[in-house]
Amino acid sequence: MLQQLSIQNYAIITEIEINFSDKLNIITGETGAGKSILMGALSLILGERADTTVLLNKEKKCFIEGTFKTSHSLVKEYLKTNDFDADDEIVIRREIAPNGKSRAFINDTPVNLNQLKELSSLLVDLHQQFDTLELGDNDFQREVIDALANHSNDLAQYQSLYKKYLTEKKQLQEWKQQQLAANKELDYHKFLFNELDEAGFKENELEEIDADLKVMSNAENIKATLTKVYFELQESEQPVVQQIKSLNNQLQTLSNFHNDITSLIERLHSAQIELQDIADEIDRLNNSVKYDAGKINMLNERLALGYRLLKKHNVQTTAELLAVRNELQQKLDIVLNLEENITKKEKEVNDLHQQAQKIAEKISANRQKQIKPFEEKVNKLLAQVGMPNAKIKVQVKATELNIFGQDAIEFLFDANKSNRFEPLRKVVSGGELSRLMLSIKSLVAKSIQLPTLIFDEIDTGISGEAARQVGIIMKDLSYAHQVIAITHQPQIAAKASSHYFVYKEIKADKIVTSIKLLNQDERITAIATMLSGERPTAAAFENAREMIGN
Repeated sequence: MLQQLSIQNYAIITEIEINFSDKLNIITGETGAGKSILMGALSLILGERADTTVLLNKEKKCFIEGTFKTSHSLVKEYLKTNDFDADDEIVIRREIAPNGKSRAFINDTPVNLNQLKELSSLLVDLHQQFDTLELGDNDFQREVIDALANHSNDLAQYQSLYKKYLTEKKQLQEWKQQQLAANKELDYHKFLFNELDEAGFKENELEEIDADLKVMSNAENIKATLTKVYFELQESEQPVVQQIKSLNNQLQTLSNFHNDITSLIERLHSAQIELQDIADEIDRLNNSVKYDAGKINMLNERLALGYRLLKKHNVQTTAELLAVRNELQQKLDIVLNLEENITKKEKEVNDLHQQAQKIAEKISANRQKQIKPFEEKVNKLLAQVGMPNAKIKVQVKATELNIFGQDAIEFLFDANKSNRFEPLRKVVSGGELSRLMLSIKSLVAKSIQLPTLIFDEIDTGISGEAARQVGIIMKDLSYAHQVIAITHQPQIAAKASSHYFVYKEIKADKIVTSIKLLNQDERITAIATMLSGERPTAAAFENAREMIGN
């Protein structure tokens, strides 16, 4: 509830402080005295934008501060989530400097306007969720029925499922687009892959074929040279290996005469062994080199195939050609995997749709149960507030699944028993909207925990018994909720738990707005004045006493 509202240097208010009760707070006063200015100031601490035109003294700051007391779990959760002090008492302050800069605070912590609006929507119902202007909005109308149906858990579960359904459906559509694009090149990629796969090239095969062909094409020359070298090393009249061995034997005879001779003998022996190995390797190579016309032909064909594929894929080596093959394999695998994934995803999406559909049907059934009682109660309240010929009807049409279920809800209205029901936004006047909103709000308030309710001249266009009935409805509301109302109707003012009077006075040669909490005698005088004018009659005083007493 709003415990206290303090205003300094705003419009024609120098400084006022209002302490509200937790029941029905009524604000009255002459036209132009500044009643709506109070609501304008209050809207600033609830997150509305401001400018320097609201400053009474252009050289001073404007301060507006509201002190709220609440134990609402949603408010506690919001404060905790946003790292504010989660006390039962919340102080919201707004400052507007002469240069136009505005600052806002929650429990002395600086905040932005969005944060202010988020918190205020949990504290005060003023131009927020149940604003009169929103009565013709379909989303608002659906929210009213949902509040009465009291199925917030089902809605939360449904919306979680539906969002997941949309996410998975989007993924499915993306995969199908990828598959469509991939399928256009699938046959070509499959042809290219099969061509490379059938070629079956191994790692470095083309490079090795090229080397083998060089050897076989020059086999005669290679064998002749290898034979000559082997002959000189091993089989000539004076083989090189044998000569090295003989030289080594000669050095052996000197080993006792010089220390360095031994190392020379060892090195020469190593050279002998190395030359022997070289001779053996030359002999092996010589035996392996063969001219094979059939094999040369086969290798040339294999090399020609390889060169053709290298050129086709614009690469230079066998490794690059194999990389192309692997890349094509991956592309084909993606398509195959997409097909499998799409099949699985389609089942998942269908399952989510069915689950959401099932909960949506439950939500629809809950809504349907509320329609008739809602219509009957609202129509009864409309008659109570002076609209006996007015009727409301709720139209529900089935729709495709959406974030709110599968229902399109529309409030229809007939003001004059014409039996022609039209959408609210087309046929309801301002005064009718106010009373209709009050009737609906009084029903919704019993179903959900609304914050402080504020009515700014909701009594427009009514008087007499209708005004008295509006006052009764407000009084009933105030037993469970704090209600603050600005009114011109004495029948409504008489129901107040606390009655505040707004008036103008002259201070320092300036006309300013002031407000005071009326005592019992002052209330009687104020209501008598509302009944008969500036000089109320004895009958008016008696009537005022009776109204307050009742």
